[in-house]
Amino acid sequence: MIISTFDLNSILNDSNLLIIDTRSFKEYSESHIPGAINLDLFAFHWIDTSPDGIKNFNKQAQTLFSFVGVTNNKKIVFYDQVSGMLAARGVWMLMYFSHQDVVMLDGGIIKWQKENFPIETKLNNATPSKFVGKINPELIAGLEYMQENLKDLKIIDARSDGEFNGTVIRAAQLGHIPNSVNIDWNFNITKDGTFKNESELSQLYDIPKDSEIVTYCQGAYRAANSFLVLKKLGFKKVRVYLGSWGEWGNKPELPVEK
Repeated sequence: MIISTFDLNSILNDSNLLIIDTRSFKEYSESHIPGAINLDLFAFHWIDTSPDGIKNFNKQAQTLFSFVGVTNNKKIVFYDQVSGMLAARGVWMLMYFSHQDVVMLDGGIIKWQKENFPIETKLNNATPSKFVGKINPELIAGLEYMQENLKDLKIIDARSDGEFNGTVIRAAQLGHIPNSVNIDWNFNITKDGTFKNESELSQLYDIPKDSEIVTYCQGAYRAANSFLVLKKLGFKKVRVYLGSWGEWGNKPELPVEK
């Protein structure tokens, strides 16, 4: 799920490669990896995880990936400023659609530029496709799943300490989903923006390997980063709660802890 700057540079001319810059269009237009196209994934929040809501999310995701030309035979590389939440969201989404060859750039464009790999400013147009993919329901959690399995799940809140404790307000309710533990996603990466090594991450996520885990944050971006780390560490049963606190925290009837 992760590719180094060196390895990406070595395959830049591969005709089967599709590089997706998940930053804002402004950042993309100022400089990007050669051949990359832009898809600002932060523009697509989704907080309705009712059965119909997830169906609509599936349709929108398929439309997005078709627009940028994703096909099942392409190698897809997402990147961000660092090993960030936007690129991780892209990887998680394509894993959810069972794509077999999707990775994110470790260290993002900051590391890429620091190592003097090539950049460009010309805008690249996508060649649209008809992406469908095969949905893997074991990688996603909706509201009903959370409610039905709340007591049996290991729930990781990837938000900040303030959001977790309710001192930072981002929804109608304050606090966190009951039984969740707070591991800020920022702890996943080093000061230079790359992922921490396996030993450091294993200490951070000291959880039995057979646990069923759900990650969440505000809008399932930071949670996607934590999802990738857990999968990287060998955890088999990991889901992202798509609605996250943006859904749960805005439903007054749902239980919360502070």
